[in-house]
Amino acid sequence: MAALSAGRAAAGCLLRARSFGAWRGLRASAALQQIPRAKSENAKSEGTFQVTMLPGDGVGPELMHAVKEVFKAASVPVVFDEHHLSEVQNMASEEKLDQVVDSMKESKVALIGKIHTPMEYKGELASYDMRLRRKLDLFANVVHVKSLPGYKTRHNNLDLVIIREQTEGEYSSLEHESAKGVIECLKIITRAKSQRIAKFAFDYATKKGRSKVTAVHKANIMKLGDGLFLQCCEEVAELYPKIKFDTMIIDNCCMQLVQNPYQFDVLVMPNLYGNIIDNLAAGLVGGAGVVPGESYSAEYAVFEMGARHPFAQAVGRNIANPTAMLLSAANMLRHLNLEFHSNLIADAVKKVIKVGKVRTADMGGYATSLDFTQAVIAALDV
Repeated sequence: MAALSAGRAAAGCLLRARSFGAWRGLRASAALQQIPRAKSENAKSEGTFQVTMLPGDGVGPELMHAVKEVFKAASVPVVFDEHHLSEVQNMASEEKLDQVVDSMKESKVALIGKIHTPMEYKGELASYDMRLRRKLDLFANVVHVKSLPGYKTRHNNLDLVIIREQTEGEYSSLEHESAKGVIECLKIITRAKSQRIAKFAFDYATKKGRSKVTAVHKANIMKLGDGLFLQCCEEVAELYPKIKFDTMIIDNCCMQLVQNPYQFDVLVMPNLYGNIIDNLAAGLVGGAGVVPGESYSAEYAVFEMGARHPFAQAVGRNIANPTAMLLSAANMLRHLNLEFHSNLIADAVKKVIKVGKVRTADMGGYATSLDFTQAVIAALDV
């Protein structure tokens, strides 16, 4: 009987650990354990990792090509399972979405470009981008906004983290016309998901040695919805007495980020606010082309650009900045415990930027995407 009870207890511990084992071995609490690194049978036999790749729209395919070239030059032991999912290129269907999900179930890790969402209503409110994130339950989006050495912007030496709940909120895709000319758009906030993202933020702060978490909200107007989110953050904060906790209304947060971004450390917020703050903060350190991002569920990790822009006007012009995608790819390698290759690529990218001779147009230079990629390859210390 005692053995049976011990077995049940062990199984319960395992289930709890798996439910929160979301990303990169975050061991801040007993509940957060590193998820097993899944590889396909073919990848195992070759000693490589399988990674799902979605090039996306706009300059996504060009940026993915840069990643492939750098990975090849650095002899990175990764095999990409590439899928094309695009609403604007008529390459989106339930079958293709299921294929991506099946690939993710095997690899557990993905590198994706921006899947552009058209504004036209075609009978389905939820975009394929949102449906993919919901199918995988990618609840936590993390964008580490950090200044790049050697690249001067209005604010230098910035280092802050934006954590966003991205499965509900304003992006719940619940809209209807209640009367002619009257649209109701529902914002969904739940206690369970608010507590989950708050715990994720505090665990991240603990693991990374961060000192403060700021909950961003609009509870003065949306007293019930944002009020619940804020209440959940306050409740979770009580469990982390060593981390300072404060709150800030979203409009004031935008102003403070522009005036004095150094006051922030880790910010946690609902969906729409996070989308806005991600882009605003990326602009502080150089724009969408330089900031990496990542999204996590209990089982999956997706690496992407921190500010999601397709940059469609640059397609085929060889001017897109590969920095953000290369840094995201480096973060992905760290997640796969490939520390050597991760540091190799990240250091090469930062070296090229610090030297300053090869920079794309968005960073004030004249180099092409290919020029930058070749400079990174030349900077690899292999």
